[in-house]
Amino acid sequence: MKLTSQDIITLLIFIGTALILSRLFAELGKKLKLPVVLGELFVGIILGPTLFVHFYPELFHQFFPSPGFAPKGQPADSGAVARVALDGITQLAVIMLLFVAGLEVQLQIVLKQGKTAIVTSFTSMIIPFGLGFIAVWFFPQFFNMNGNDKLIYGLFFGIAMAVSALPVIARILMDLNIYRTKVGMTIMAAAVFDDLTGWLTFSFVLSMMNVQKREISNIWQSAALIIGFGLFMLVIGRRIINAVLPWVHKKLSWPGGVLALCLGFGFLGAAFTESIGLHAILGAFIVGIAIGDSVHFREEARTIIHQFVMNIFAPLFFVSIGLKVNFI
Repeated sequence: MKLTSQDIITLLIFIGTALILSRLFAELGKKLKLPVVLGELFVGIILGPTLFVHFYPELFHQFFPSPGFAPKGQPADSGAVARVALDGITQLAVIMLLFVAGLEVQLQIVLKQGKTAIVTSFTSMIIPFGLGFIAVWFFPQFFNMNGNDKLIYGLFFGIAMAVSALPVIARILMDLNIYRTKVGMTIMAAAVFDDLTGWLTFSFVLSMMNVQKREISNIWQSAALIIGFGLFMLVIGRRIINAVLPWVHKKLSWPGGVLALCLGFGFLGAAFTESIGLHAILGAFIVGIAIGDSVHFREEARTIIHQFVMNIFAPLFFVSIGLKVNFI
């Protein structure tokens, strides 16, 4: 299957509308001293099932790729290819967003705040996990659970409550201009630890449910691989990057050479963590830290990547999140 002319039109209309509206609402949010991301999420809510789809379903599905609905006169799988393409774009967007977040990390501050970050992470996980597990354990009828399912579903629900929204956290801290402070670095370090611990535990619970046929040994293997990858990139990889960047600046065109290589390595890191059963954003984030910590990584390159991703790709991701929310 390939993109038809109608699929391309649908994608372009969505991207154009999302970028324009998200920028307008972002500027309004700035005047109200709110994070830009709230405006972008609000655009998705307006265009999604809560408002636009509720009142004008035919019009919405005519112009926006959405699952489970086909406009009158069109086949049931109408827009399926456009939806896949849009999902690919939004996945690319969140990977680039976390790569930018990694570039902005000040590694020395994170290391100094290590103990505080671990305590913060543990507390921020144990409370929602406990509340989620208790809710299922004591009120199984609310979740339509029987006695045999309570333990597994309680673990599942508790972990789902405990895992952090790393892209949203990073974006809000950047919007509020506190990302590179001690507080911001502590929050990000805690959030990364949350995600790492949460997704590994989540894999274990899925293996208990037989939804995902992975042995416990494979889960420990994933943990070892991500720790090894992180140590390699932040110790050896960081030194290699620091040594190579001067050559890149001298031999390759500026700024295209640096931007292409940095983003390319970010995508390769994302592919690695995705391949070992963890989210791709963790790999992009780690590679971003290694590159951004180099003394030879120019501030101009950081600014170019930051502005491009935060104003073009990031809004598409957050608008797509709002599209999935139905408050009605």
